[in-house]
Amino acid sequence: MLTFTIRRLIFAVPTLLFTALIIFLLLELAPGDPMSNVPLTVPDDVKQQMRLALGLGEPMHIRFFKWIVQFFWIEPLNLFDQMFGTTFAEGKLRVISWQSRSPVIDIIAERIPQTLWVVGTAYVVAIAIAIPVGIYSAYRQYSFFDQAGTFITMVGYSVPPFFSGVLVIVVFAVNLGWFPSIYDTTHKVVDWDSFVVQLKQMIMPVMVLALQITSQISRFMRASMLDNLEQDYVRTARAKGMGEGTVVMVHVLRNSMIPVVTVIALGIPAIFGGAIITEQVFKVNGIGQLLITAIQANDLPMVQTLTFIFAVLIVLFNLLADVLYGILDPRIRYD
Repeated sequence: MLTFTIRRLIFAVPTLLFTALIIFLLLELAPGDPMSNVPLTVPDDVKQQMRLALGLGEPMHIRFFKWIVQFFWIEPLNLFDQMFGTTFAEGKLRVISWQSRSPVIDIIAERIPQTLWVVGTAYVVAIAIAIPVGIYSAYRQYSFFDQAGTFITMVGYSVPPFFSGVLVIVVFAVNLGWFPSIYDTTHKVVDWDSFVVQLKQMIMPVMVLALQITSQISRFMRASMLDNLEQDYVRTARAKGMGEGTVVMVHVLRNSMIPVVTVIALGIPAIFGGAIITEQVFKVNGIGQLLITAIQANDLPMVQTLTFIFAVLIVLFNLLADVLYGILDPRIRYD
C-alpha cells in the first residue's frame, strides 16, 4: 500500500502540471481585460505601465513558468517561514491578486474557515444521515420508509441550490423568523451564546448543501447494499448462525462501502463548487464568493489559483479513495 501511495503521488505531479497548463491557457483565451475597471480618465501610457507592473507584458510561457514557481515553491516556502520563523521566502515575489494587490494565498486562507464551517458541517451531517438511511432502505426494500426515502432523495437531488436556498430563506427567515437570512462572517465564537448564534446562522446553508449530498450518498448506499445482500457469502453467513445484525452491519456494510467511498471522497471537492452558489445566496464570505468576485473583476491570478486548488483537491481525494479501497477490502492489493 505504501508503494502504491508513493507511486500515485509521483504520477500526480505531471497530472497537476498538465491541469495547471490547461487552466492557464483557458484563462488566457477568456475575454476581459484587467484594465477594464480602470477609470477612462487614466491615460493610455499609464495603463500600459500598470499592465507591465502586473506582469502582462511578458510572453505567455514566461508568465506560466513564473506562476508555477510561485505556487509550488515560493508559497510553500512562505508557509514554512510563517510556521518556523525563517526567512527563506523573504523578498521573493508571490502570487498577487490584481484586484486587491495582496498575496492570493493569504486572501484564500482568510476565507477558507468560513467555507469549512458551512461545507464541512454539511458534509458531516449528510454522511451521518445518508449512510443509515441507505442501509435501512436496502434492508427494508419496498417498505414505506424505502419509498418515502426514494421520493425525498429524488426531490432533494433534483432541486438546485439557488432554488432551495431562496425557499428556506422565505420559509424560515422571512415567514417564521427563526434564523438570519444573511450569514455574518465577522461573528466570532467566544462563549456558549456566541456559539448558539453561529449555529443558528449555519443551519440554513448547511441544510441546503446537506440535502443534495444526503440524496446522492443514500442512493448509492442503498444500491450497493442491495447488490451485496444477494451475494452467496451473505447466505453462507446466515446459514452458519450469525446474527442478522452482524451479517448486515459487519459483512455486508463493509463490502458495500467500497463504491460509496468513491462518492464521498470525490464529492468533497465537488461540494466546494456547489458552495459557490450557496455562498452567494446566503452571503457567506467564503472561497466560493471569492471566486465569483474574482471572475467579475477579471482577477486572473485569483481565478487561476482557486481553480487549480479545486483540481488538487480532486487528485488528492481520488488517491484517498483508492487507499481506502485496500483498507475496506483485504482482497484489493496494490503492492
